[in-house]
Amino acid sequence: MFEIDPQISAVRRQVGTAERDGKEAKVVTISQAYDTDVDDLWEACTTPDRLARWFAPVSGDLRLGGRYRIEGNAEGTVQRCDPPKSFSLTWEFGGGTSWVEVQLSPEPDGGSRFELAHTAYPEEHWEQYGPGAVGLGYDIALAALALHLRTAAATNDQQHEAWWSSDEGKRFLAVAGERWYEADVAGGTPPETARGAADRTIAAYTA
Repeated sequence: MFEIDPQISAVRRQVGTAERDGKEAKVVTISQAYDTDVDDLWEACTTPDRLARWFAPVSGDLRLGGRYRIEGNAEGTVQRCDPPKSFSLTWEFGGGTSWVEVQLSPEPDGGSRFELAHTAYPEEHWEQYGPGAVGLGYDIALAALALHLRTAAATNDQQHEAWWSSDEGKRFLAVAGERWYEADVAGGTPPETARGAADRTIAAYTA
């Protein structure tokens, strides 16, 4: 589908903390630059037809204050929308709520950058799996978006989904999981704690 190492290297990953409603929250940030303009990137990230071709089928009222639903995944409310620059939404899944903010911006040398920040309170799932639990999912999404923008093809069909269970796909996930380990340590998590969480996440994704 794509060259594994260049795709992993093209992604920036960061783990930090922020205060939300008086409580400390964890922030997982991921970004990648693409060879397209901001308007096209916005369309790819906000229109149901384009989203279904690289991410997942998304239904609902995709505008400020509207409710959305990702097939087989989360749902929530669009809290802010500033086309074609940014949007934010609640991410409601498994009985919990977290928050996602997406920013799109032109790159100095051409193209545009997609940046996503996912903010959540650190509960048991975070303690067990760390940032890679959501981070690897976003790595998969950004890789699929890169392929979609390059080829205009659908990248979430059965053939592409099967690739993630192949030896190549598992290598991608293992290497990307190591990058999330590094980001976790850089964000202040003790190395031994980050190591255990990363190992559990990689094992879950590559089983």
